[in-house]
Amino acid sequence: MKIPELKPLLAERMKELLPDNEDFKKFLETIKKEPADSIRCNTLKISPEKLLIRLKSKGWSIAQPFNDYPEVMIIKNNLEPGEIGRSLEHLLGYYYVQEIASMLPVLVLEPKPNQIILDLCASPGSKTTQIAAKMQNTGTIIANEINLKRIIILASNMERCGAMNSIITKKEGAALCNRLKKEGLEFDKVLVDVPCSGEGTLRSNPATALMWNINTVKQMSKIQKNLLSSAIEVLKKGGELVYSTCTHAPEENEEVVDFVLERFKGKMILETIKLPVKCRFGLTKWSGQEYDNKLTKSCRIYPQDNNTEGFFIAKLRRVR
Repeated sequence: MKIPELKPLLAERMKELLPDNEDFKKFLETIKKEPADSIRCNTLKISPEKLLIRLKSKGWSIAQPFNDYPEVMIIKNNLEPGEIGRSLEHLLGYYYVQEIASMLPVLVLEPKPNQIILDLCASPGSKTTQIAAKMQNTGTIIANEINLKRIIILASNMERCGAMNSIITKKEGAALCNRLKKEGLEFDKVLVDVPCSGEGTLRSNPATALMWNINTVKQMSKIQKNLLSSAIEVLKKGGELVYSTCTHAPEENEEVVDFVLERFKGKMILETIKLPVKCRFGLTKWSGQEYDNKLTKSCRIYPQDNNTEGFFIAKLRRVR
């Protein structure tokens, strides 16, 4: 798989984010390599121990990189093209094909059984089914998606994985939150994994390098601020919200979180994030703008640090 060269402006911005020459060089080298094949054991249907036995009997070499999260698995040997997606175990919903960085927001969210949780931008369902597994199919998840074609994919994945504690809604995210607020419904936890410019997905989706545009970054930032602000309105006092993107752009990451910290001043606080991967501190300044110093508690995940895709994660708690 050939990764196109980064557009000059994107390369310039990444160089500013990664000012150390060796670090930047390693980033460029890493994004030209395909990411590792990773899967998540669906504990609603099978234990990691039993899945491991089944997969090893097929000749698959499996690594479990995180002691605290045995459901996270990396396939180390080279399989035939499409073999992971067409295996019986996949069709039965025993595992979900999911990139490791994509699993991290739910690990930060820490869903618990019997909670009421909102997944505001849910399709294709990787994180929704992960939340359902953490909740052991108890409580309630509202999984929202605005696009009908993506809802079909979401519903299919939830059915395959046996996620039965979920309600699918079709509505623009901010409008849904406004409606839920009028109905007086509040959530223990909210996941806001927003649509973004996708700078972190260059390894798995090389077309991102060709499609990247600074205007898209700015447009997405406005949408994200609206989605996150609306989601906070339906969060219980003491409730936790995770905001995540698969991009490196500060306008879509720190700037969005800084915006809601200012808008909901005294109502929201940033929580420290603990993950089993290398996290870099969030930025406190970018392109002449200064952000809240507490944004260092947010997490930047770069491909060269963990051999994953790129991600940004921030965890907020509503205090009043």
